[in-house]
Parts: sequence; C-alpha cells; structure tokens
Amino acid sequence: MKPRIYLDHNATTPLRPCARDAMIAAFDCIGNPSSVHAEGRAAKGIVERARAQVAAAVGASGADVVFTSGATEAAALALAGRGLHGGDIEHDAVLGWINADLPVDAQGQVAVTDPAHTALQLANSETGVIQDLPQGIAVSDVTQAIGRIPFAYSWSGAGMIFLSAHKLGGPKGIGALVFAQGTDITAQIKGGGQEMGRRSGTENVAAIAGFGAAAEAAGKELADGVWDRVAKLRNILEEALAASAKDTIFVGNGMQRLPNTSCFITPGWKGETQVMAMDLAGYAISAGSACSSGKVRASRVLRAMGYGDDLAASAVRVSLGPDTTEEQVLRFAQDWNDTLKRHRARAA
Repeated sequence: MKPRIYLDHNATTPLRPCARDAMIAAFDCIGNPSSVHAEGRAAKGIVERARAQVAAAVGASGADVVFTSGATEAAALALAGRGLHGGDIEHDAVLGWINADLPVDAQGQVAVTDPAHTALQLANSETGVIQDLPQGIAVSDVTQAIGRIPFAYSWSGAGMIFLSAHKLGGPKGIGALVFAQGTDITAQIKGGGQEMGRRSGTENVAAIAGFGAAAEAAGKELADGVWDRVAKLRNILEEALAASAKDTIFVGNGMQRLPNTSCFITPGWKGETQVMAMDLAGYAISAGSACSSGKVRASRVLRAMGYGDDLAASAVRVSLGPDTTEEQVLRFAQDWNDTLKRHRARAA
C-alpha cells in the first residue's frame, strides 16, 4: 500500500519536532507561572521566552502578545463590542463579530473605505488570495500568512493581529493576539488577571512552549526561501491538473496568493465527492475551511467572489507544506485526473 500524502496544511500542519521537544521539556516544569517561588519562576520563564519568540516571528518588537486558546478566542478578544465592518470572505471566527457588508470583487479583494473600522484578513484560508492591508486597519487575521509570506506587525499598520500555533507547526489549542502597548482590550475571560489582565486562567505552559518553538522555526524557514520552493510545486500541480482538465478553474490565479494554496473548481464534480474519492486514493485534501467541515453547502467565500452555487460547490483546496515533494504533487495530479475521467465516464 502506498503511503498517504497529506495536502491539507491550511487546515492544520504536522507538529514540528522542535515544538514537540519544547512541549515535552515544559511538561517537566511543575510550577505555576503565577507563583513566585523558583518552580513558578521557571514556568514563567518558559512562557516569556515563547512570548518573545512569537513576537519576533510576527515582527512585533515592543508590542503586547497575549496567549489565548486559539485564533478563535483571539478574534473574540480583539473584535467584541467594536462593531467593525468586513467582507464575507472572513473566517467564521471573525464573521460572528463584524458587519459583513463590504463588497468583494471577483478576485477576492475586499473594498475598504474606512480602515479604522474594518477587520481584514491578510490571506484567505480557502483561496490563498492575499489582501493589500491598508494602513490603519483595525484588526487583521494573519493566521494563514505567518511563516509563509513576509509580514511584520511593525510595518503592517494594523492595530491588532491574531494567529494560531497549529497553522505553523505548533500544537492545536493555542493562539495569540498581538497589539500595541496601551491598546484598550476588554477581557472576555475574567479571573486571576493572567496575561496582563487581558485573558485570565493559568497559562498552558507546554502548548505555549510549543508555539514559541514553532514560530521561531517558521521564521527561519521563510528566511531560508523554503516557501519559494513550495510555490514552484504549487505551480507544477496546477499545470499538471490543467493539462488534463481544460475546464478546471483555478481561483485567484494571477493574483497574489499564499505560496502553498491551490483552490480549483471542476464544473459538475462536487467538492465533497472529490474529497472522499481522493481520501480513498490516499490523499488528504479539503472542500474549504476545516472549521466548516461536515456542512454540505457551497463555499461562502466563493459565492462572495461571484461564483454561482454549482461552481462554488465544486471546489476543492490543496494546500502544500514545507515537506511536500514534487513526486507527491505529480502523483496526486495523476490520480486526480484518473479519478476525474472515471467520474465523467459514469456520468456520461
């Protein structure tokens, strides 16, 4: 049996060995970070080292970094009560807090007229399309972008950003909100006043340690040009698919996209059917955001971009990782094309 091939890195990434090692070491630290004795100070040191690692990875020198249970909680902490506006391409974690009334064009770009009252993701998880963040944007979801494209909070002009560890090789269940010192943040979880009073509850020291290690490693990968190689693999994949499926639409093609992401529509072949067929063939891909899995419906993001329900329901996403190889990409393309031929033969 051929080994399975994982092509769903936008849903979650495999845990990096360095993150696993940092977490195992942190498990042996018995202290509570809020305690003043030596054991507590040791735990606090782990947390603060990770805070510095995350800050460096997002270019946030001098900013505050608050650890949360993930990007969803960080979004709530940033957005609750602010009445911001945005487009209908935002992640569900953002849409629950904003007015999704800004127009989205066919290329997935959101028209922003009032940055100070707008939430705008940096890169879309389904299409990979990258937004040009206006200076002064109130909040930006940078979850998919960090470690994959150049970004620094210090020059982005964003008021607040948030991210998640498991999108860059860290553990699940830990994220962060980053904001300028002195920003008014109303705590949503009250209690002992941890995380500078913004997010109470004893810190998840092991997960935070893994987050920090993964963030540091992701920054080094980006600087070493790893994602330039991934972008070439993405292009090889799309060329191989297009050679056999002339009617396949590659969403965002020609726009700035994440280097690892390909969202493509094959008319008449439902996305869910493709995902199941390729799963049986040994591949992990998706039909959209993992946070919307199990919901049989056309992609909200693609509908916002002007695609009809039939086309939006016929999309899948392949998202590559640093360890993806050309052999894996070409093998997927061949098996996908063979599966498409069988599907169309049955439908004829």
